[in-house]
Amino acid sequence: MHSSPFDVIIAGCGPTGAMLAAELRLHDVRVLVLEKETEPKSFVRIVSLHARSLELMAMRGLLDRLLPHGRRRPAGGVFAAIAKPAPKSLDSAYAYLLGIPQPVVERLLEEHATELGAQVRRGCTVTGLSQDDEGVTVELANGERLRTRYLVGCDGARSTIRKLLGIGFPGEPSRSDTLMGEMEVGVPPEEVAARTAELRETHRRFWLRPFGERVYSVLVPAAEVSDRAQPPTLDDFRQQLRAIAGTDFGVHSPRWLSRFGDATRLAERYRAGRVLLAGDAAHIHPPIGGQGLNLGVQDAVNLGWKLAAQIRGWAPDPLLDTYEAERRPVAEDVLDNTRAQTELLSPEPGPQAVRRLLTELMDFEEVNRHLIEKITATAVRYDFGPGPDLLGRRLPDLAVKQGHLYDLLHRGRGLLLDRTGHLTAGDWSDRVDHLADPSAELDVPCVLLRPDGHVAWIGDDQQDLDDHLFRWYGKPGAQALRRRGRPA
Repeated sequence: MHSSPFDVIIAGCGPTGAMLAAELRLHDVRVLVLEKETEPKSFVRIVSLHARSLELMAMRGLLDRLLPHGRRRPAGGVFAAIAKPAPKSLDSAYAYLLGIPQPVVERLLEEHATELGAQVRRGCTVTGLSQDDEGVTVELANGERLRTRYLVGCDGARSTIRKLLGIGFPGEPSRSDTLMGEMEVGVPPEEVAARTAELRETHRRFWLRPFGERVYSVLVPAAEVSDRAQPPTLDDFRQQLRAIAGTDFGVHSPRWLSRFGDATRLAERYRAGRVLLAGDAAHIHPPIGGQGLNLGVQDAVNLGWKLAAQIRGWAPDPLLDTYEAERRPVAEDVLDNTRAQTELLSPEPGPQAVRRLLTELMDFEEVNRHLIEKITATAVRYDFGPGPDLLGRRLPDLAVKQGHLYDLLHRGRGLLLDRTGHLTAGDWSDRVDHLADPSAELDVPCVLLRPDGHVAWIGDDQQDLDDHLFRWYGKPGAQALRRRGRPA
């Protein structure tokens, strides 16, 4: 037994950190989450959960918790806010956006993690770290030192963990800032709607959207780029509303005020020894398209089972390294599509001409679907080597004889979906479940799914399957080795 009281310490209890903690606890990993804030966020910022994140929530049995707190809306009109309907051919049972308050997402994910046994300590700021061959020592602001086998920085864009590791964060600094908040207005709704509609023709970074009785979500370009650690004031909003709209709409009684920039940065690497990065600590980008929170949660689900396998002792040697190999290219793609979308929001004649052309092209179903799949991450395909197009992609929530496929993934284990009835997970049954279902809506004989729902193997040959089980799930379990008369 290792002397450290924790297998993993996670810095940051936002959506990424909380989701990662829960994923690790599915495999009985001892987890401590350190959060520098003493209380959860109080302001109510609405975020959008995209199809892929909704699929992951369904895989873990969390979607029913989230749905009552959110509002569904069509997945169309997301790319650069170009008003097009959602394509009809999206291959997901969850092809919609769920608008939901971010504090609710964080609370529900933290509750999920703690129900599974994760410990969360608030008011704990990490100030230092050191690592050796056995683990990591984490130093807190109060002088306390904690020992863990692995440390994961989920501590946001200004990540202390990333800085302590000396990992570069290259990219572009903010060129423009945007003010965003919720507040009441002092003019009739029809006046707000008419002026907003007029301005939105040329100012894509401007809106006043109703959010309850006389309360509006307000978005307006800031006067200049400034330190976003300092929140804006109501006077900042009034000044910019008057500058762009010619009126401040009588805004008053703000619920919350914030600013965000269009900085775009990607960590040079996601791992340094026993310390890893996930979420905004690894990548930041403009919020256009609403991909940030989704990207972090998807990082967590990719990393969780791999880090757990490393700790439980059955991970194949390269498995943990596939986290960066798979997720960093996905982040690169998100950074590129948000760069493109940001350009399309510019009121300048050149970007507006490109926007008009792309608007025409999106009338083609294939173009519209390609862009929406890019935003929703349903098109992500990991490189697992040569094979059919399905290899490396996520499998939709198929109908199976026991109900729905994702219901079988709640425990975070692998799954062999077998339409032949002749295969078996065999010596890997302690980490891979088996469903023999000839009626499954699948165009191939059998698939091996990873815990994140991506297809790791396709075929119908047991020996080939065993080779891939070994590739992804390592050596057989101790019981299987004992049956074979070999030391565990």
